[in-house]
Amino acid sequence: MILGLSLAAFTILHVLISVAAIAAGIVVVIGMLRAERLSGWTAAFFAFTLLTSLTGFLFPIKGFTPALGTGVVSTVILLTALWAIYGGHLGGAWRWIYAVCAVAALYLNILVLIVQAFLKVPPLHVLAPTGSEPPFLVAQIAALAIAVIVGFYVVRRFRPAGPHLA
Repeated sequence: MILGLSLAAFTILHVLISVAAIAAGIVVVIGMLRAERLSGWTAAFFAFTLLTSLTGFLFPIKGFTPALGTGVVSTVILLTALWAIYGGHLGGAWRWIYAVCAVAALYLNILVLIVQAFLKVPPLHVLAPTGSEPPFLVAQIAALAIAVIVGFYVVRRFRPAGPHLA
């Protein structure tokens, strides 16, 4: 039992939170490409992404794993992004730091989705049973390439108009 839920129910809750984080993150990044701040979507993205990381730490895992490492990195990135937008008010370098962190946080969510899909979805698992086969590597590289390209454009275009008060 985790937080009063069976492991299966907690896993479903964690997955739903993760999917909500990815969906909100996509909306936020599209907004950033349009130089729009989208405060409500941004708050939802950060809340769901932080919840994704925090609930991930609650799974009964023994020892340090790549999943825990990803959760730690994601949490640090999220805290930096939160400071950039709410503490630094997107002023000066905080604007591009925020943009990079927001895209990186979304990328890490998508990376975990890819890993879990290849582990849990039978047709994908058949393609990459050990996680080192070409289809898995291609999916990871494609996600990284898209994140880098989108991140480049977000840093260039995200210049929201008006006051930067959170």
